Amino acid sequence: MPVGLDSIDRSILRVLQREAKIANNELADRVGLSPSPCLRRVKLLEEAGYIEKYSAVLDADKLGAGFTVFARVWLKAPDEKTIGQFVDAIMKLPEIVECHMLAGDCDFLLKIVAADLNSYRRFRVEHIGKITSIRDIKSDIPMQKIKHSSEIPV
Repeated sequence: MPVGLDSIDRSILRVLQREAKIANNELADRVGLSPSPCLRRVKLLEEAGYIEKYSAVLDADKLGAGFTVFARVWLKAPDEKTIGQFVDAIMKLPEIVECHMLAGDCDFLLKIVAADLNSYRRFRVEHIGKITSIRDIKSDIPMQKIKHSSEIPV
């Protein structure tokens, strides 16, 4: 466990990961504190950077973005200029919801959301395919989501 976090801090973080909108009174009850010390601890966790932000988890299907594609990307060169051009280009594309630089066979792994396969095909041709720093793209389409979590074990 990270230095400086006690069992109450970890309990607070576990609850907030699952229920970010929980009222402070209820959070305090769940972790065994009174409301004022609980609120102080949450503020300290925020200030120390353990809590980066609060967000809502949206239903991608209802919003017309329920089709997920993982794209493996190889760049033309591993230099800073090529990487910078690629990163600048993908940061402007909201359909790319995750981007990871990798060690190994390919340079980057992208998680892309679209309405359906045809929408993804258009997005790939009209947007990703025009990024000049890309040498090759391989698309992987998941057949079934087995596990999805953004919770960090604490």
